[in-house]
Amino acid sequence: MALAIFDLDHTLLSGDSDHAWGQYLVDRNLVDPADHQRRNDYFYEQYKAGTLDIHEYLNFALKPLTEHPLALMLEERTSFLKDRIAPLISQKSRDLIAKHKAAGDTLLIITATNGFVTYPIAELLGIEHIIAPEPELIDGTYTGKIVGIPSFQQGKVTRLNGWLEQQQLDLQGSYFYSDSHNDLPLLEVVDHPVAVDPDDTLKARAEQQGWPIISLCL
Repeated sequence: MALAIFDLDHTLLSGDSDHAWGQYLVDRNLVDPADHQRRNDYFYEQYKAGTLDIHEYLNFALKPLTEHPLALMLEERTSFLKDRIAPLISQKSRDLIAKHKAAGDTLLIITATNGFVTYPIAELLGIEHIIAPEPELIDGTYTGKIVGIPSFQQGKVTRLNGWLEQQQLDLQGSYFYSDSHNDLPLLEVVDHPVAVDPDDTLKARAEQQGWPIISLCL
């Protein structure tokens, strides 16, 4: 029994839930289409380049939650999960999750995508635990801010350490699956780092270190 940690976007999902949610909001005319799509694409390119200002991005990503009634956004999220996210889950991802469950491992998703989008995706995948940027909710209204440290780059390690302490767990025998060089800080502290359909930077590091490289994409 060990801890099996998974990145979400382009790892368990054959796509990016964060970017897809932004595109969904554009398609549903819940945001200014031209401006939101331009900024959504801009931040996505920054993420891939490893230069993303996570606080600036989260301010952008959470703003639509402050502009519409919560009930409406929950309805839209349900449609988003069905139409845009469920089709991105490959059988390979489901099999990997099932393999770790069968081994008695504790499964955890850790993602930089905000919890409004990702908490229900974890449920969809049948994974009990998730660490994500937590949108601040006061009196039933989202403020557009987050609570605590964003789980991004080194922040994933910081958030994980806090979670491990709460759960009274450790990293002995741990796995971490990720596609992105942004996750190198966490990949370097687990016992079994695994590169999943990796970007060029992560692929080079994985080959150098002898880490397994696998594919979970559709």
